[in-house]
Amino acid sequence: MKEITSVHNPQIKNILKLQEKARERKKQGLFIIEGKREISLAVKSGYEFETILFAEEIISLDEISQIVSDHKLLVKISKEVYQKIAYRNSTEGLIVIAKTKSFSLESITFSNKNPLLLIAEGIEKPGNIGALLRTSDAANVDAVLIADPKSDLYNPNIIRSSIGCVFTNQIAIGDSDEIVSFLRKKNIHIFAATLQNSNEYHKENYTYASAIVVGTEATGLSDIWRTAATQNIKIPMQGEIDSMNVSVAAAIVIFEAKRQRNFK
Repeated sequence: MKEITSVHNPQIKNILKLQEKARERKKQGLFIIEGKREISLAVKSGYEFETILFAEEIISLDEISQIVSDHKLLVKISKEVYQKIAYRNSTEGLIVIAKTKSFSLESITFSNKNPLLLIAEGIEKPGNIGALLRTSDAANVDAVLIADPKSDLYNPNIIRSSIGCVFTNQIAIGDSDEIVSFLRKKNIHIFAATLQNSNEYHKENYTYASAIVVGTEATGLSDIWRTAATQNIKIPMQGEIDSMNVSVAAAIVIFEAKRQRNFK
């Protein structure tokens, strides 16, 4: 079994590049996954691994075998090396180099004849994207479509904040015009969360094929979505402010849609 004990090893330096630079992830078609739960979810979702690095002082081979089966990919690393490349403070001792997948609209399929989708336009903060993916997983939505993305989905902060839900959701990326066209071809109703010309969200019917569209807290949705919407919707606010965190707003509307579907 290969062993790496130097933090100056070229492979270790490349891992740091993959963690820090979206350009390198795109160029190499590789990204980093850290943590037993996240790696387990990636395995379940069919991701291919190039290398599996482990610190034997932290995790045993028996524990690794419960997560990944291909021991030919294993590389033993020292605790010092692990601490150099570990992205978070928890010490689970396992990091993989994984191969990226295509997030194309063409890859999206629906087993449900009335799918429920979440569309997120121009969301920049990894924490918000991660929270949206967690909500989508919790509600078991049929797909998450990222319009005009500002962040690379394989950003370690997104993987961490989504607790691996970047692997559990069916995801596609495109510009807003492409996604609007996709939704129209699939006869999916569009509910855009915006204050302009809107109706209160709980008064709408989401039992049909529906897409809930959310944008940034600072600028909201673009005119593309306001115009394309079947109906603009809003969450009534009772305090002093007129907006809330995008992931919270998305959760409120998505679970109203799930409530309606469960009682239909």
